[in-house]
Amino acid sequence: MKRTRYALAVLAAALLTTSAASAQSKSFSLGKWVELHNAILKELNRSYVDSLEVGRIEREGVDAMLGALDPYTVYVPEEEQEDFQMMLSNTYGGIGAVIYKPDVNGNVQINEPYAGSPAAKAGLVCGDEIEAINGETTHGLTSQQSSDKMRGKPGTQVVFRVKKLRDGATWKAGETIDVTVTRERIALPSVEYVGMLNESDGYILMTKFTEGVGQAVRDGYHTLKAQGMKRLVLDLRSNGGGVMSEAVNIVSLFVPKGSVVVTSKGKAKGSGQEYKTMTDPVDLEIPIVVLVDSGSASASEIVSGALQDLDRATIIGTRTYGKGLVQSIRPLPYDGQLKVTTAKYYTPSGRCVQAIDYSHRNEDGSVGHIPDSLTHEFKTLHGRTVRDGGGITPDFEVKGHKYSRLTYSIVLNGIVDQYAMKYVREHEALPSVEDFHFDAYDDFVAFAKDKEFDYRSSARALFDEMKKTLAEDGLTETMSGELAALEKSLDMDKETFLRLKKDEIVPFIEEEIAVRYWFQQAGIQVRLRYDDQLKEALTKPAISW
Repeated sequence: MKRTRYALAVLAAALLTTSAASAQSKSFSLGKWVELHNAILKELNRSYVDSLEVGRIEREGVDAMLGALDPYTVYVPEEEQEDFQMMLSNTYGGIGAVIYKPDVNGNVQINEPYAGSPAAKAGLVCGDEIEAINGETTHGLTSQQSSDKMRGKPGTQVVFRVKKLRDGATWKAGETIDVTVTRERIALPSVEYVGMLNESDGYILMTKFTEGVGQAVRDGYHTLKAQGMKRLVLDLRSNGGGVMSEAVNIVSLFVPKGSVVVTSKGKAKGSGQEYKTMTDPVDLEIPIVVLVDSGSASASEIVSGALQDLDRATIIGTRTYGKGLVQSIRPLPYDGQLKVTTAKYYTPSGRCVQAIDYSHRNEDGSVGHIPDSLTHEFKTLHGRTVRDGGGITPDFEVKGHKYSRLTYSIVLNGIVDQYAMKYVREHEALPSVEDFHFDAYDDFVAFAKDKEFDYRSSARALFDEMKKTLAEDGLTETMSGELAALEKSLDMDKETFLRLKKDEIVPFIEEEIAVRYWFQQAGIQVRLRYDDQLKEALTKPAISW
């Protein structure tokens, strides 16, 4: 007995010594690198041949250090706080309009005023041109510089010199007038659309998880229920997440009070926490469809994962992004902030949504293929099998439309935006959004074919890359005949390609035109007309609750 006690005492002492040594080793390592960093910086300041931009190299060093950890741990200096808060709250001080500046030496164009915004209330419309801001010409300013001058503290005023597109009560089209706009706190909605898809299916589109979005979803539910909703579609596609507590608030609308929604586990004391629903639900019976894709991340995965694990919703779409990390904000000297990853979160069944590592991802950053041998099985509330390994795998996989390279090119190069502006200038009024269908594609082709953009097909782009590789290998001459024949078969002029992809391009044109006459909600209504992924999702059976 004495020997046993002695052995246990020796083992305990050894463990304590090892633990103390490990802590001492980490402390020594940290002190060592702090000392080395300071010594290197002092030596550079003393002896480096050129002037030393300390602020720049220190910022790059901090960013590189944090970037070695994960993509979400970042340093936010004081001067970037407003943009950071904009990201968290989806609000800013300004006039509430999207602007477009096609020429740095030209005027700023109002591309899209938000509904009810200070810009809209002041009479600014799509197509108006701003020649000066507070007496300073916009010529020579970039789009970002112009935007910065429009933003400011709510309640302050900004004066625009505006060339008007249309006749008004006291001006004529083409006349230049001064317009004073009082800035407001612009809150971009995280719930962008609430409406009925048909007689029984209600639809809520969420694009972010900002403060108050849970209440907005609750309000949307009641609006749709009053309109006869029998099934709810919650669209989280391309929703990159946000505030975790709002994800809990949304799940709480549809599951019993006290249900576990998500659990966080971290290294620091107190980082592990179980988040349960704290309020009574609004509906425990209504069937729910949650739409997800590779852009659905973080809080979107908490909502879809919890509703899937609790067998409360049918998840439809494609595998989600796979961001199962919790970030916390820590204050730093000189009014800076550190957004640091402090924990991983787990769905009610115990799944970690975080991708296994950051190296196995697709081009868009979402989770790549994870073999089942590297994943684990978990059970939902009613015993269905679900797996971890990164992201939420939908109950039914329904892929979205894959657009051609040409369509991406004309959209990303602003060709559709530019044409929509032209269309607005030429058409003072249109019928209702429900009756609007774009039927002037020949006019669009004539407009677009004179613009500069890459109109190669994916096959042609790959062919051009192959030709470069063959040239580097010295094989161009030996294969000249085959290359010429293949190039001829892949060649297609710009107009032919635009006409070939008409069915893909028209929905984008309709949406952009609708937005400029009836604001963002109208654009979403148009988008829903062509949403084949949504239409297929509505044919899938509901998960039994």
